[in-house]
Amino acid sequence: MKKNILGCLCFLGYLKGTAQELQSFDQKINTGFKNMTDWFVDAIFAEIPITSEVGTPWVLVVLLMGASYFTIYFKGINFRSFWTSIRIIRGKYDALENSEILEVSESVHTTDGDQPDTVRAEGEIGEVSHFQALTAALSATVGLGNIAGVAIALSIGGAGATFWMILVGFLGMASKFVECTLGVAYREVTEDGTVYGGPMYYLSKGLREKGFSKLGKVLAAIFAIMCVGGSFGGGNMFQANQAFKLFEHVTGAENSFFYGKGWLFGLIMAILVAIVIIGGIKKIAKVTDKIVPAMVVVYVLAVITIIVINYQIVPEAFMSIIDGAFSTKGVTGGMVGVMIQGFRRAAFSNEAGIGSASIAHAAVKTKYAASEGLVALLEPFIDTVVICTMTALVLIITGQINVGAEISDEQGVLLTANALESGISWFPYLLSFAVILFAFSSMISWSYYGYQAWSYLFGRKKYVSYIYKTIFCICVIIGSAASLNAVTDFSDAMIFSMLVPNMIGLFILTPKVATELRKYKKAIANSN
Repeated sequence: MKKNILGCLCFLGYLKGTAQELQSFDQKINTGFKNMTDWFVDAIFAEIPITSEVGTPWVLVVLLMGASYFTIYFKGINFRSFWTSIRIIRGKYDALENSEILEVSESVHTTDGDQPDTVRAEGEIGEVSHFQALTAALSATVGLGNIAGVAIALSIGGAGATFWMILVGFLGMASKFVECTLGVAYREVTEDGTVYGGPMYYLSKGLREKGFSKLGKVLAAIFAIMCVGGSFGGGNMFQANQAFKLFEHVTGAENSFFYGKGWLFGLIMAILVAIVIIGGIKKIAKVTDKIVPAMVVVYVLAVITIIVINYQIVPEAFMSIIDGAFSTKGVTGGMVGVMIQGFRRAAFSNEAGIGSASIAHAAVKTKYAASEGLVALLEPFIDTVVICTMTALVLIITGQINVGAEISDEQGVLLTANALESGISWFPYLLSFAVILFAFSSMISWSYYGYQAWSYLFGRKKYVSYIYKTIFCICVIIGSAASLNAVTDFSDAMIFSMLVPNMIGLFILTPKVATELRKYKKAIANSN
């Protein structure tokens, strides 16, 4: 016992010493890493020229085209089925899951090949409820992008970017519906009831059904590799780093006890993350179904307070959004530039079309794949239409936006903090608390995404799981202690490169989604 305690203390001391050296080590990492990764980052975020002054990343064009196509194909399901989604969350159709007649996707199998009917006779497939699956996925998308990202978009594109941000939020609902329906339809279940799902499985199994077996395997492997890389960077180190920067700022900046002690903040976060992620999706869902509503309520209440205090300016703010959206003037190339900034922020915030959310939704307890797809379409609405729009309103009415200014993510967070402070002096502390919750929830959900991809590549043995989770927790400390810009840029690029294999699969498997939707609608009609 004493040896174990001594060993732990030595390990913590080693971590402390290592973390304190990370600042100098960071420069060496960035120097060596930059040349190797610049080509990849530049390729993913390469811009297509739209006008002589404005260009847009090609990944954004793909996401928008996909979202528009799915909206048209499913006849505006993002609008027509909105209230059905609410009813599913409220348990209106729970009786369908308990009916004796089992109408399920023929694609769902356990790892030993059992048909789903047999498995469901033995017990219900899935690990979490509809609400828990939604909050687990939301915890990964609702984060610093809703705070810092919105400030950056408005600083470049002005208030009008908000209008286009809302539009893309609505379109993204259709993409979420498609990918999350497929996530459930092609999931796998082990003998102990653990669910494995996501693009890796619907790409490999779904495309095999269509006669593209080799293509499916290649796309699934590419997606999994990119997902693992993204989970370590954008889903982990970036979140920890930005949370620490704001925490350090509101606790006194250079006078803060935590000043220069990112390793300590990271160590605390890493311990909390480890406690949660060791328990798998069930434990993650039990945390996120409490944290996500809490953090959204805390943040939204703070924002609403500022809006109420400045209620006289709200009509003017809305007018500036409308006028700015269709203005032909501006530093970003007029209307097109403003449109691109709104599109960029919305697409990058809700991640619709990336495929990551389908991993969490695949674990839901249901026998109708489309039911979870309908639940998932609420994500972009909550993330972009509600939270991003409220952040934009606060920034506009408090006059924090300086159009044309180039700002960083850290400065974006501070702009929102200043906007909240203009109403009530202690609100930045509330924002700091919300940001830490945002970062924490994003990390635990992305750990699940990354592990699912990791297990697809390396197997489902216990030690494989522990290796991934150990690396993930170490990355929390590194992310807090250092400014690994090259690494996080590369990881962000990996996240958005996930859309390439995912979108190919979504387009090919769209008819499968339509079949699942008809099946679920028929079940609802028969229950009335």
